[in-house]
Amino acid sequence: MTTTATRVRRRALAGATAALAVLVVVVAGVLWAVPSRYLPWDTTDFPDVDRTALSAEQARVVDLLETEHDAQRPGTFYSEGVEEPWCADFVSWIMRESGMPLSNPNSGHWRIPGVYTLQAYYESQGRFAPVEGGYRPGVGDVVLYDNSSWVGQHTNIVVAVDGDTATTVGGNEMGRIRVHTVDWAGDSAVVGFGRLPVA
Repeated sequence: MTTTATRVRRRALAGATAALAVLVVVVAGVLWAVPSRYLPWDTTDFPDVDRTALSAEQARVVDLLETEHDAQRPGTFYSEGVEEPWCADFVSWIMRESGMPLSNPNSGHWRIPGVYTLQAYYESQGRFAPVEGGYRPGVGDVVLYDNSSWVGQHTNIVVAVDGDTATTVGGNEMGRIRVHTVDWAGDSAVVGFGRLPVA
C-alpha cells in the first residue's frame, strides 16, 4: 500500500524530471540557434590564413589580429584606458596599427568607440556595404551588427571567407578577443560591412 508521503514524493520527482527535460530542450535550442559570438566559451583557435593570397593591407590586419588574439589584452588597452564596451575600440586600434587609421566623425580622433559611429564613419567614406546589397566581404572588412539582439550592437573583422560564411575576430566577445564564424546572409543582426580601403 502506497502512503500519501510516497505519492507526494513521486509527483515531486515527476515534476522535477519534466522541468529538467524542458530546461534541456530550451538550452539545446538556444545553443543551436544563437550565433557563436554570444556563447560564453572560446574553443576556436586562430585560423590558418594563407597570407600569400592577401594584399599587403589585408596581411597586416590578419597579422595584428593573430597577435592580439594570442596576447588577450584587456579592453582598456584598446580604449585608451576608458572602461567601456570595447569591440569598436578594438577595430579602431587594429586599423590604426595596420596603417589605415579611422577618423571619428565627431572628434577626428583615431578611436571610434561606438558601433553606430563606426558605421557613420564608413558611410561618410563611401565604404559601407549593406548586407542586403549582395556585397561579399573580404579579409580585413569590418562586420557591423545592429542592436536587435539581446546583447546589443557589435563589430568584428573578417579574416577568412568560405562561401557565405566568414571567419571573424572580435574584441569584447565575452570579455575576450575571440574567433567565430558568421553566415552574414542568414544572421539577421548583420547590418553590413565597412570595406577595407583599396590601395
